[in-house]
Amino acid sequence: MKKVQLRLRLSQQDAHYGGDLIDGAKTLALFGDVATELLIRNDGDEGLFRAYESIDFYAPLYAGDFIEVEGEIIKAGNTSRTMRFTCHKVITTRKDISPSAADFLVEKILTAEAVGTCIVPKENQRLL
Repeated sequence: MKKVQLRLRLSQQDAHYGGDLIDGAKTLALFGDVATELLIRNDGDEGLFRAYESIDFYAPLYAGDFIEVEGEIIKAGNTSRTMRFTCHKVITTRKDISPSAADFLVEKILTAEAVGTCIVPKENQRLL
């Protein structure tokens, strides 16, 4: 099945809580972006996000962290597309050393994963 990956740096504007902590909604918004790209690649249409079957958060994210968000279609029905999403931290800030210090992580840290289903109405599908 098709797979999509985004890599980005979380900014100070993404911080929602004290200590530059990023809220989980940011990760879910990125899962939505990945889902949209997957649907466009698969069906030629953005489709609609129907529901999450599961969402799990494992580790915190902070402003300045770099993350990889990945998604893949794991099941395709007539109009439904079930997808698996992951978010990994690949660079972490090190404010304990200096305000601009950061470490590249040799082993990525899984911060969140989810399974969700999107719908692409039959009349909107242009299988690519």
